[in-house]
Amino acid sequence: MKKIIAIVAGGYSSEIVVSMKSAQGIQSFIDPERYTSYIVVITKEKWAVLLPDNGEAPIDKNDFGFTHAGGKIRFDFAYITIHGTPGEDGLLQGYFDMLGLPYSGCGVLAASLTFNKDFCKNYLRSFGVQTAPSFLLRRGDFWNGENIISELKLPVFVKPNDAGSSFGVTKVSSAGQLQAAINLAFAEGNEVLIESFMPGTEVTCGCCQVGAKKTVFPITEVVSQNEFFDYDAKYNGQVSEITPARISGTLTEEIQSLTAKIYDYLGAKGIIRVDYIISPQGEVRLLEVNTNSGMTATSFIPQQVKAAGLDIRNVMTEIIESELNRK
Repeated sequence: MKKIIAIVAGGYSSEIVVSMKSAQGIQSFIDPERYTSYIVVITKEKWAVLLPDNGEAPIDKNDFGFTHAGGKIRFDFAYITIHGTPGEDGLLQGYFDMLGLPYSGCGVLAASLTFNKDFCKNYLRSFGVQTAPSFLLRRGDFWNGENIISELKLPVFVKPNDAGSSFGVTKVSSAGQLQAAINLAFAEGNEVLIESFMPGTEVTCGCCQVGAKKTVFPITEVVSQNEFFDYDAKYNGQVSEITPARISGTLTEEIQSLTAKIYDYLGAKGIIRVDYIISPQGEVRLLEVNTNSGMTATSFIPQQVKAAGLDIRNVMTEIIESELNRK
């Protein structure tokens, strides 16, 4: 009998648009001969499963099941693809842990740590990982633009500390732009991270562990046609994504090794993706860690899986079966 898989999408932030695209991608990657999959949409207004007849049914939050055709259906596994809260910050993971429902990706601790960019950077710095100097601003804090600029130097990036997909991100090149950039970032979250600009080549590297087998994927080089890798570059094709990256074998080994170490430092699970900047001097510096990467057909992870000579359907099967066998 086929196992029943929930592909959990939606969320409470602007990233819901990206999440729904990822859900469709994941559903296309999951083997229909082995599994029956449903997309479950979680928003602040409702939790509902999308049915094959284009209808929907409410999710029972007591057991994450639903009623259809007169019978109760319960899921065997949840693939979380909510980018942002509550699927990337540990909240949904804690709920599934309490239900005893196996799920993809990191657990509560790793998810909550990586979702907070400032906490994650400070934690990884303790292992010697290089990051950009930064300043954290919480809602209601007093801040002095002159002091921030004096410490970090222009240009700086202003971004939500607890959101992704480049929503609310601004590259600030003059002091007069800082207030508007901070306001924009606060529209997406409750904390704002202001980071020094790091010139260089942007790359990203995925990693997946199933059981004792860890696979570090080929590295992708990101060449944005815009001033930085913003939303339009990510999702509207204004970027070149080159896999494998046009970097030396030495740098490739260094970044892949660091990605594997970061995976272990965080106690990660499933697939993660780590973004870096390679400085003109060849220094590798962390941008951020993604524990819930985009999963459309053209997203980084599927590209890297293909470049590694692997089949994304097999990777999905291994992730699902590994978690089901933990029970």
